[in-house]
Amino acid sequence: MTVSHSISDIPRNLGGKALFAPQRQFRLPIPVLLYLIALVTPVTFSIGSLQMTGIRLFLLVLIIPLVINLLRGKYNGIYWTDILFFLHLGWIGVALSKNSPEMLVTQIGSLGIEFLGGYLIGRAYIRNKEDFAGLLRMFILLVCFSFPFAFFETLTGKPLIIQAIQQIPGLNSYYNADLDKRMGLERVQVFFLHPIHYGMFVSISFSLIFVGLNGTISNTRRYIYTLIIGLCVIFSLSSGALLSLILQSILILWATVFYRVKLRWLLLLLTCTFLYLLVDILSNRSPIRVFMHYATFSAHNAYWRGIIFEWGMKNVWANPIFGLGLNDWVRPHYMYSGSMDNFWLVNAVRYGIPGFILLASGYVIALWKIGRRNFDEDQTLWQLRRAWLIGFVGLTFTLCTVHVWANVYSFVFFVFGSGMWFLAAECSDGSATPENNIGAQSVELRTPQILGQKDIPYSRFSSKRGRN
Repeated sequence: MTVSHSISDIPRNLGGKALFAPQRQFRLPIPVLLYLIALVTPVTFSIGSLQMTGIRLFLLVLIIPLVINLLRGKYNGIYWTDILFFLHLGWIGVALSKNSPEMLVTQIGSLGIEFLGGYLIGRAYIRNKEDFAGLLRMFILLVCFSFPFAFFETLTGKPLIIQAIQQIPGLNSYYNADLDKRMGLERVQVFFLHPIHYGMFVSISFSLIFVGLNGTISNTRRYIYTLIIGLCVIFSLSSGALLSLILQSILILWATVFYRVKLRWLLLLLTCTFLYLLVDILSNRSPIRVFMHYATFSAHNAYWRGIIFEWGMKNVWANPIFGLGLNDWVRPHYMYSGSMDNFWLVNAVRYGIPGFILLASGYVIALWKIGRRNFDEDQTLWQLRRAWLIGFVGLTFTLCTVHVWANVYSFVFFVFGSGMWFLAAECSDGSATPENNIGAQSVELRTPQILGQKDIPYSRFSSKRGRN
């Protein structure tokens, strides 16, 4: 069952026809709609000793049938990423049983529901271009809905939605983060636990909307939505979310400037490698510390995160197999807080190197294989794939500077799962080879003008403008 929105009134595209033909529709499956509503509804309650949220309750109902259907191959088969993510969760159970057995049931339950549940919702119900486009339009609605609340909160420090739910008898909500001001403004959480989470939620939609909907909506609307996204990220005053926005912008600009260079992404990788080595040679600090310095709002935060990374790695090498579980990590005596602002590092410290490798391998393999698909003959697939990849490349680096948990943890892997359909997608003429029989070339032979609506055709494709 789906919620459909006609797009017959949107005739624009990159080459003269709509990216989605007028007879086709944007579709948003009902489970995805309910998931997103639960995501942005900051309600908490208890069932016995279990602390529940709307999203945990929703996923608790669906996760068993989702897992069964996945194992039966109903979602375009089983991929290596699926297997590695299940093994990652299994290794978490092993690590916790050794280090924190008293927390095994509750922790593996909450992580399994949020991590696998979010991933499987996206994997199961976003299965084609129309579903994915419907998801992007829903992101627009959610970001625009949150904007006035974020604007009010950045001026007053009052999260209106959270405070309103707290006034309803029998319901609880998140606490007011009440963090120190930055640049004279309050940091906004809107309907999440922490401003970092709100910033991450908004920043993920940047390239998806700016790149993914190019040619589907007018440039004016697209720029307005992008401006709103940028303002919401600024309101969160989260360096991690701002870093994601900057990295996505750089990738979009690189793709636009070097559109005639076939190996532009290899060139970018070599450029980054050269700059890393140059910084390592010329600076009296490690490249990691230099990166932290420019990825944070203050020198103090950069210094603190550098210490966290250094001591976090000491803990990893001291407990390489099973990690520390939920036990406190060893750090200098002056580090009064046990907070660790690095998602990847947290996984390595808690669950050991195997836990980290299983998660990171599943993540990277999916990005690599989706990037290798050849969608040159289908402009819509090509553009949506690029939008999703740019978003997750930016997010990958951002997760080096922030940790995510609860609803936004689930949301990150929901959006990740919502891109897995690219592995089985075929071009409109059937020319793309599915991932299971991979044989496609990774070189993209054309690049639409991301900042506008007209093609920048290569001579090879100059006679194929507007092809879907």
